[in-house]
Amino acid sequence: MRRLAAIAAATICIVLLGGAGQPAPQRLYQAYSDQEKADLDKVSAYLNAIHSLKADFDQIGPEGGVDQGQLSIQKPGQIRFEYRPPSPILIVATGGSVYVKNARLNTVDRYDLSDTPLGLLLNERVDLKTNKAVIGVSEQSGAIIVRARTSANRNNSNITLVFSTPGIELRQWTVRDDQGGNTTVALQSLQAGASLDPTLFAVPVKTVKQSRK
Repeated sequence: MRRLAAIAAATICIVLLGGAGQPAPQRLYQAYSDQEKADLDKVSAYLNAIHSLKADFDQIGPEGGVDQGQLSIQKPGQIRFEYRPPSPILIVATGGSVYVKNARLNTVDRYDLSDTPLGLLLNERVDLKTNKAVIGVSEQSGAIIVRARTSANRNNSNITLVFSTPGIELRQWTVRDDQGGNTTVALQSLQAGASLDPTLFAVPVKTVKQSRK
């Protein structure tokens, strides 16, 4: 069960930062160096240029389990994380809500989009310099590393996003759960501007079991 919980948590958290309340106080903006501001501007411009996106992903959970799936994004406000079998998880955000379907248990749980960190990839406009969820940025080995938190109550980052540079592209993210376990998701075959079927973002429903006659 912890593995399934980690899958859902890490999937929801990737789309982090966004809608996470009001912009950061000006003093936090001023705390960034010129290079850090430039890096955050580059990443913000990249995210703002994305209107639709499709990518494959590999996910390594805190206990070493590996899952694969496909990510689909359609702005504004729609996202789909579809895990390949044997994982039973499907996550869809649409119409201001997030739906988590567990096909194994035949359950569909609903959450308000505003209660999740699902704004960064779904909002039309992003400015990471003034987003209070972002608490650090650095460059390492040809990559821009953005550190963030999923809650304003946290003092430390629990999400790390890796963007390639100089050609900015989201490559992977790592989420640290409340038990200290890390879940890493790596993206492959990104297709920005992909044409997506609107039915991908239909609200998931439970499987109707046919009664025996």
